[in-house]
Amino acid sequence: MEGMPSAVFSHTPVLLRECLELLNVRPDGFYVDGTLGGGGHTAAVLGKLGQGGMLLGIDRDREALEAAGARLAGVVTEGRFELRHGNFSRMAEFCEGRRPDGILLDLGVSSHQLDVPERGFSYRFDAPLDMRMDRGAALTAYDVVNGYSEARLAAILKDYGEERYAGRIASGIARARAQAPVRTTLELAEIIRRSVPAKYLTGEGHPAKRSFQAIRIEVNDELGELSRTLDTAIEILNGAGRLVVITFHSLEDRIVKNKFREAQNPCTCPPDFPVCVCGKKPLGRTVTPHPVTGSESELADNNRAHSAKVRSFERNKI
Repeated sequence: MEGMPSAVFSHTPVLLRECLELLNVRPDGFYVDGTLGGGGHTAAVLGKLGQGGMLLGIDRDREALEAAGARLAGVVTEGRFELRHGNFSRMAEFCEGRRPDGILLDLGVSSHQLDVPERGFSYRFDAPLDMRMDRGAALTAYDVVNGYSEARLAAILKDYGEERYAGRIASGIARARAQAPVRTTLELAEIIRRSVPAKYLTGEGHPAKRSFQAIRIEVNDELGELSRTLDTAIEILNGAGRLVVITFHSLEDRIVKNKFREAQNPCTCPPDFPVCVCGKKPLGRTVTPHPVTGSESELADNNRAHSAKVRSFERNKI
């Protein structure tokens, strides 16, 4: 296990009340937090569990796992908890045959990861290009920025960052790295700043925001992990169990919405067929026809809540 984090791993849970309501926590239930992070949501779920209750916390970031474990040990009263290091797509393996009564996924990068300079997630600090949520993983942001072709870089920035100037930024990176490798976050942010039109610099947010998001998603295979995990989570849920997912950008939300829709109506028969012949049965229902967003008070108190959306799916009785 790596050393202790250089900053306190804290977590202000986004849409906590709404998530707890959607999870519909039973005191004796078994619950999974697939994105343990600082343990904010986890602690709230544990607070609703009785002696027969159990919570499994998963995180690919060892720093998060270590800090949350220490925090939870101090707040647990009756409910028990287990922690596992790894990607949440390994959820079925970690559950060891147990069917969860509820699963929570709080997607995206944590405040801690953004606030610790050496993690290399942020354009606010000068640090080596890293962006790995799991520091044991092989691929880093340095590898993506310096090793991917210009065309592949442009595609990533466009697809994962929805960056309108993806081609110009990729070209700027290619020119810069031809002189010397791009090694730090501030070097990359400056290349991006120089690559976009002047009018883009006066818009909302930092000009490197979308590019950093795209590279982070690529480094951590976030969308692939999410897609695989949603299939697994719905499959292993207990009857009447619920999956609750918090997303922070349209790419994640679209995947969640479509996965829930497919699980609710998996039939692949042509619409004009009088009866279903494919044999695919609904796995459950979408609890949230529209995404749940933060209240005015939460939006005022927690900046991360502005882009947060929550969707929930309930498994059919088994």
